[in-house]
Amino acid sequence: MGSAFKRFCVQFCCCCCAADDGDDDEKQPLVPQDPLEYFNREVQKRRDEETNLWSEPGDPSHSEREDDRVLYGLLQARNKTRMGSTGYRRLSVDIEAMRDTRREVREKWKMLLENLGFMAEADSLLTVSAGGSHDRMRNAPAARALLHTLHTETSVFYSREPPPERYLFILDRLLYLDIAEDFLANAKRFYPPTDDSDEETPGLTVNLPLLLARVEQAMNGRDDEDDEGPSDREDGNLSDRS
Repeated sequence: MGSAFKRFCVQFCCCCCAADDGDDDEKQPLVPQDPLEYFNREVQKRRDEETNLWSEPGDPSHSEREDDRVLYGLLQARNKTRMGSTGYRRLSVDIEAMRDTRREVREKWKMLLENLGFMAEADSLLTVSAGGSHDRMRNAPAARALLHTLHTETSVFYSREPPPERYLFILDRLLYLDIAEDFLANAKRFYPPTDDSDEETPGLTVNLPLLLARVEQAMNGRDDEDDEGPSDREDGNLSDRS
């Protein structure tokens, strides 16, 4: 597994992934001598995480998919809204609801990879940058077939919409490492498909039409700071959080 993963890193990741520095990492202190370096690293880690949540790696506009377009619009609207206002807080809740849904899906993938023994490599395998290109994929047709199977025969994805393209790149990596079939078998085992009659998972249902309306409202400058009527208090929890 180690040699195959290193070959994968050389072709698809930065050179630092391929270095055999596992022992060095264990010897490094948890907090560096320079506290500023530590905090800068944490800030960059959070930024990388947020960037990595976009669905389409090759979409620099972050607006090709409907859910990406909505999230991008919410972020832009919040940037133009007065911090601390009712509108700002509402937009923040909406943004986090969408990101929470994506994080939940990513955590499922991470758990499945760790179950296959990729504890140390899971995060690297799941990282897809905006510069991802279909031209660099080794087996795109097989990866797309696997993605379709995961979407239709498991509950790894919550949405009934087509799954994000970013997972196509991840499956291509798993095919290269010869663990894609094992990954699919585990996904079917741990996340079997749910019946159409089953209730949606609490906290993970995002109302895109409502979000689009919220974006238009915010972009038009309607803050609703002073309007706290019943309709505003109901405001449409984006996800049915319990």
